[in-house]
Parts: sequence; C-alpha cells; structure tokens
Amino acid sequence: MADQRQRALSTSGEALYEILALEKGATHDEIKKSYRKLALKYHPDKNPDNPEAAEKFKEINNAHATLTDLSKRNIYDKYGSLGLYVAEQFGEENVNTYFMLSSWWAKGLFAVCGLLTGCYLCCCLCCCFNCCCGKCKPKAPEREQQEFCVSPEDLEEQIKNDMERDGETPIMLQPTTVTEKTQLIGDSHRSYRTDS
Repeated sequence: MADQRQRALSTSGEALYEILALEKGATHDEIKKSYRKLALKYHPDKNPDNPEAAEKFKEINNAHATLTDLSKRNIYDKYGSLGLYVAEQFGEENVNTYFMLSSWWAKGLFAVCGLLTGCYLCCCLCCCFNCCCGKCKPKAPEREQQEFCVSPEDLEEQIKNDMERDGETPIMLQPTTVTEKTQLIGDSHRSYRTDS
C-alpha cells in the first residue's frame, strides 16, 4: 500500500482492468475467468525463483478483490484509485460528498459567498452577537432578585444554624473502633420468620 501512495493516484479507473487484461465495464464472470487464468500463471508456487511473478500475483489479487466488490468497483469506475483512497480514509458513503465539495464549482461558490458577505462565518457571528451579547439578548425579569455569590464558609455557617434551629444536629464524630456500636446497629438479634 505504501508503493501505491507513492505513485500518483489515478482518476480514470482503468489500471485494475488492465492488470486483469480486460476492458473497462467487463462482467463479473469475465473478471472471475481472467483472474483464475492469471492467478494460475503467476502463482508463487509455480514460479518459486521469480520475485516479479510474486509481485504480479499480488497485483492480480488486489485487482480481483476490488473489482468483485460491487461498492468498491462502482467507486473505482467513477473516481479511480483516488476514489478508493478517499473511501479508505473517509468511508465509502462519503466519497461522493468529498468529490462534490472538492469540485471547481463548489470551491467557486464558497469563494463567492465569502466575498459577498465579507466573511465566512457571517451567519454564526450575527446570531451570536444578536442573541448572546447584543440587542436580542433575553433580559431577566425585573421582579427577580439578582443572583449573588456566597462564600463557602458563610454557607456552612448558615447550614449549621438552620439545623440547630430545627433540632437536628449533624453527626460530627465517626466510631473510633470496630467494636463500638452505633444507633444503627442494635444488640438484638433479628430473625425473619413467616407465619404459615
């Protein structure tokens, strides 16, 4: 795959057909027949001393795998090896979107919109300034009191005072030893019986 990335990726979609000695648009049966014939000819077991045959066998397998997969074949026929690379990077469902957005008319439309509006983020900035910090920002009702901050120490003191007024005192100490009993654990033995 590293060699394929080093080479320029084609957009014609004909090289894999040429590897299998076929014309573009060949049927599934023709691809299968040609693959079997070439695979037998260049198989590494039949050509043990020929490294070129092993390379050719890899190319034949790659071409067969791509052309027998219907979605990959459609992408390859339409966009070539560049389309397969894009499908590998962004997913097969995003290939058409990628090529549509990278077309000359989409780039031109983007540039024209930027020139006409003065910026590319005009709608976002307009909405943000008007709603968050501009004239359209929602105003707080006048009847409600303004929020204020309370320090944590003051809040603790206020909670203590409220609990003392209510007659509840917070538990301040933990049991010191394991044998010490608390109010939650009684000395009596509980039994669970059902009357039958």
